[in-house]
Amino acid sequence: VQLQASGGGLVQAGGSLRLSCVLSGGTLSSYGMGWFRQAPGKDREFVAAISWSGTGTRYADSVKGRFYVSRDNAKNTAYLQMRDLKPEETAVYYCAANVNPYIAGSNAAADTTGYGYWGQGTLVTVSS
Repeated sequence: VQLQASGGGLVQAGGSLRLSCVLSGGTLSSYGMGWFRQAPGKDREFVAAISWSGTGTRYADSVKGRFYVSRDNAKNTAYLQMRDLKPEETAVYYCAANVNPYIAGSNAAADTTGYGYWGQGTLVTVSS
């Protein structure tokens, strides 16, 4: 299984971006999906997760109401729609696959160690 994240770039504060994560070598519907981010000099932190069907989601408190996670299993693709971005959200954003398809229903969704597959990351830069 391989994950390819894309959609990052430079955006002004208050702007929007949509990240995509394509899974190859497997079937997306077999996995719960997570999004994480890592700013320079900081630990990787949880952003959002989604269950295999898309009906279950979980968000970090800092992004609730501004970020929206979704997936299209037919396209083997997960998405992270980000709105009202802030400069402090500048980071490399990673998608990850969890063999627990219901991971979004658990606090464990925020634990990086539960994700067996990771994309290479896509850089999001938010200018002030």
